[in-house]
Amino acid sequence: MNIFLVEDDKQIVEQMEKHLAKWGFQVTVPDDFQNVMEAFRKEKPHIVLLDIQLPAYDGFYWCREIRSESKVPIIFLSSRDHPMDQVMAMQLGADDYVQKPYNMEVLVAKIQAVARRTYEYLDTPEKNPVQTWNGAELDIKKGTLSLNGQIMDLTKNELYILAILLEHSNEIVTRDTLIRKLWDDERFVNDNTLTVNVGRLRQKVAELGMDEVILTKKGIGYMAVSR
Repeated sequence: MNIFLVEDDKQIVEQMEKHLAKWGFQVTVPDDFQNVMEAFRKEKPHIVLLDIQLPAYDGFYWCREIRSESKVPIIFLSSRDHPMDQVMAMQLGADDYVQKPYNMEVLVAKIQAVARRTYEYLDTPEKNPVQTWNGAELDIKKGTLSLNGQIMDLTKNELYILAILLEHSNEIVTRDTLIRKLWDDERFVNDNTLTVNVGRLRQKVAELGMDEVILTKKGIGYMAVSR
């Protein structure tokens, strides 16, 4: 599995290459931080690890550029600890946010979790690739939700959250359950990460004209309403 590491600290790059190789990951880095997309297209990575503070353009810029043409999982790595940085990362379509300095074993666990839910869950044969929900169609393979000719692209997290909610339609799915299913171990996840992802999913659903179909059960979790 190819990991595209957008990081300008050579020491960190060397450490990552050495450690991730032990887990069977191949790490590639861009040679020119002004042409990150050129390297991204060439490498066609399975996962992107993206720092925020970079030469020329910051990680938020490159996240937008990647998301404009790819749904590849993106994990931010940053020493910045302001909550708004995490919110911004999630709003731009990132799958996770890891603050430096990080425990390498935790990072590997997060990479494995992202890879598992992206490349195993979505390709599992027994999963119905197209599900109907209140007249809309959720296409698991394409990562889209469509209604009346309108098509909304979903990030991997949004897609997975909605798929889980639809598996338990008209039932409450607790926040803890969603966090465990998405990130395997809730100890490694900021609770705000789930809130941002659900909020973004709800906004996209509303843009299709579907209101009040993802309900928040305060202090408990969420429910997808099927009528």
